[in-house]
Amino acid sequence: MAWEELSSLQTEARNWPQLERILMANVAGVAGEARLQQALPELDWSRLERIRSLPGAAGVSNGYRVPEQLGVDRWCALIGAWALEQRACLVVTAGTATTVDSLDASGRFLGGLILPGVDLMKGALAKGTAGLPWAQGQHVPFPNATDDAITTGCLEAQAGAIERAFARLPGAECCLLSGGAAPLLEPLLRLPVRPVHDLVLEGLRRLAQDL
Repeated sequence: MAWEELSSLQTEARNWPQLERILMANVAGVAGEARLQQALPELDWSRLERIRSLPGAAGVSNGYRVPEQLGVDRWCALIGAWALEQRACLVVTAGTATTVDSLDASGRFLGGLILPGVDLMKGALAKGTAGLPWAQGQHVPFPNATDDAITTGCLEAQAGAIERAFARLPGAECCLLSGGAAPLLEPLLRLPVRPVHDLVLEGLRRLAQDL
């Protein structure tokens, strides 16, 4: 859930029945959790279950060197992807950061990449150089203006990383693509793409059935 969606969540919460459980996958720290609880005081937060990354759950085994150090958002996205596909696939979330995670045909998470997201890349160029703007350009095959050159370069870098990860995943069959920048990346990718809205929440839904 993006923070800008919090007001809509407040509206929806008024119509919820009495909740039996609350599952949370939080990467915003203690402050983020406190903000959410303050925004939804009508919920019984004593029912809160904080999801953590585990060595295995819901058919997915966690191949991270230290499984507990895998971001819980990535963990939930992997579980959501496996629930939807159950085959070798790339799991991409394109948000503030872009994560590119490899899930093999047995449900094992092999490892993944973390890149700056598209806007972070643009911001780094704008802040770290003397003459480059915060680009508002478009992706074009042969950029001949600075804003288009930056936008195209950032998107091509993301697409290239995703395509390289897909190429080295044994038996890769599809790429599940989620996140705010997903619509920008999808038309650039030369591989089978399945757009999925809120893949992390799909993983939470699946965990709620198992735990």
